[in-house]
Amino acid sequence: MSSSKARLTPVTGGAAASDLSAARRVLTTAATALGTLADCLNGDFTHAVDLVLAAKGRVIVSGMGKSGHIARKIAATLSSTGTPAYFVHPAEASHGDMGAITRQDALLLLSWGGETAELSDLITYAKRHGLPIIAIGANPDSTLIKAADVKLVLPREPEACPMGLAPTTSTTMMLSLGDALAVALMERKGFSPDQYRDFHPGGSLGRALVRVCDLMHSGGEMPLAAQNTGMRDVLLTMASGRMGCVGIVDDVGNLVGIVTDGDVRRHAEQGFENRAARDVMTRGPQIARPDQLAAEALGLMTEKKITQLFVVDEGSGKPAGILHIHDCLRAGLI
Repeated sequence: MSSSKARLTPVTGGAAASDLSAARRVLTTAATALGTLADCLNGDFTHAVDLVLAAKGRVIVSGMGKSGHIARKIAATLSSTGTPAYFVHPAEASHGDMGAITRQDALLLLSWGGETAELSDLITYAKRHGLPIIAIGANPDSTLIKAADVKLVLPREPEACPMGLAPTTSTTMMLSLGDALAVALMERKGFSPDQYRDFHPGGSLGRALVRVCDLMHSGGEMPLAAQNTGMRDVLLTMASGRMGCVGIVDDVGNLVGIVTDGDVRRHAEQGFENRAARDVMTRGPQIARPDQLAAEALGLMTEKKITQLFVVDEGSGKPAGILHIHDCLRAGLI
């Protein structure tokens, strides 16, 4: 009975060598071009960053064909790193989508040759309403580059395809320059991991950046008792809190110990019911900080083979919350 799945026959000999040669040529050509581009950067790049920061609206990114695909990715990268951006298709812009552009926006237009006809209406619209234009292209004498307020001119490096026609090296440079612009803007703005997490709440990125303060139980949900509290009351607090522990605090409210299920079992035969919490507690318990990554707190719990951590404010020494390993489970960290 034949399999419905296609079987791949390993390619060997001359064909394999030819494939690898082509791949290495493409990657080497791109690497060389990116090195040249890095060396060509000058004050115009800084002016582009300044212009985007000065815009009170969004960055409208546009390009046609392969440049358009790159423009979409640049817009997405800018938006996800704290710079609101929106892709407008140049052909659709001429048929109503120009309405998506406000008077507070800045334009980032991409065209290798700089003579893309579909961009002409966007250029005219920007000039009419005084919108700044940043242009990315390779021809300094082109209509686009001449019309731009900031000109990011790409070096004329060869395309990697054997005919020298298919956009390969050129689009790689455009994409990398867009990434460079996004990162420079992030650093100028002081874009934080918390902000990044806010823009990436789903998937592994969002989970990796969840902090302890986002998961911990605080306020009345914290099972706490004073050092002189009798163990009968400590057990009642432990049962009502459902955390499997009670945090023990001193006279000023600082966390000084913890009573866990394990502590209760270890003292069960010593008539501890009439003893105080200070006689049973484990002193100097493991703790977490509110701004600590939840993944780090989970790693500590795993290492120490414990199921909960009190969260202590670094400034005051007082408990701010409690984190249970089940909270990490619900957050998808396990």
